Amino acid sequence: MSDTALIVIDMLNSYDHEDAELLLPSVRTVLPRLTSLIERARQSETEVIYVNDNFGLWRSHHDELLNTVLSGPHADLVEPLRPDANSLFVVKARHSIFYQTPLEYLLRLHGIDTIVLCGQVTEQCVLYSALDAHIRHIGVTVVEDACAHIHRDLAESALRLMEHNMQARIVKSTAEAIF
Repeated sequence: MSDTALIVIDMLNSYDHEDAELLLPSVRTVLPRLTSLIERARQSETEVIYVNDNFGLWRSHHDELLNTVLSGPHADLVEPLRPDANSLFVVKARHSIFYQTPLEYLLRLHGIDTIVLCGQVTEQCVLYSALDAHIRHIGVTVVEDACAHIHRDLAESALRLMEHNMQARIVKSTAEAIF
């Protein structure tokens, strides 16, 4: 069993929120790299965990969320990232993947002490999740070209913060040793 997990943040998305028009071009750019990264993780038997907003539907199961976004106008951005039968799924309500979720327990249960972050949005959920992992003494790798952003300048600053203040390893999706 690997001590590393790939965390896919907020990619099951309907893109009907305020910043969607700013986010969509970045999502389209990172989608092929993100899809490839997920496939690499699966091939290496690295745990793939989707952590996703619940859209206020507290009864939501991942199939319900998936069906909702796949019936929307941006299904083409979700379909390639569809969780497989082995993927784990955690619903979150706020920016951090850890805030009031069972993720930390799940990681400990699976013997995972390092997480690889990808998804959206670099300057928000990825940043806050990296900080929460750091304070929990969980190693963090951020795959910068598999993370979408709303504001490029803020994303670049967030990556620098994660690297310098949180000791996160910042890598490209083509790096050999991600998992």
